[in-house]
Amino acid sequence: MEKTISHLDKKSVKKVISILQSNNHPMNVIELEETARSATDAANSLNVKVGAIVKTLVFILRSQNHEIPVIALVAGDKRCNTDAFIKLLDIKGKIVKADADRVKEITGYSIGGVSPIGLPNELHLVIDSSLKRFETIWSAAGHTHCVFAATYKQLKEMTNATESDEIT
Repeated sequence: MEKTISHLDKKSVKKVISILQSNNHPMNVIELEETARSATDAANSLNVKVGAIVKTLVFILRSQNHEIPVIALVAGDKRCNTDAFIKLLDIKGKIVKADADRVKEITGYSIGGVSPIGLPNELHLVIDSSLKRFETIWSAAGHTHCVFAATYKQLKEMTNATESDEIT
């Protein structure tokens, strides 16, 4: 008989679980049968509105001689306005979406499972204030089949993200 390994046993998911526990977060990471790789997939798996899904998007702000990674926590039914980063961070440059390898390098997570928590402290995080529309919002928890629930306020506090109504 073959032993089934839970996605909850993955190192990246355990990291999210540990962070939630250390923040006394009342909700557990849940494992989905279907993928939550995209906001639509996650909404369908959870039977919630797409807007209640938090997309953790990774961008690179290229400015003169250096690159600054920036993270946008955006409602699943919204598109990210990358020009807002330049204004919010008061840095001149060009914003590009990070490819899969850079996402993993910057966040420690693979695309489709990038959690908004457990990211390096030096990263600039901006949270879409339109997520406040929902009592509960859902974020990836380190794997494409794992998510956790939070309120907007809880997620904002755990991520220490800058609030913006301009990034969407």
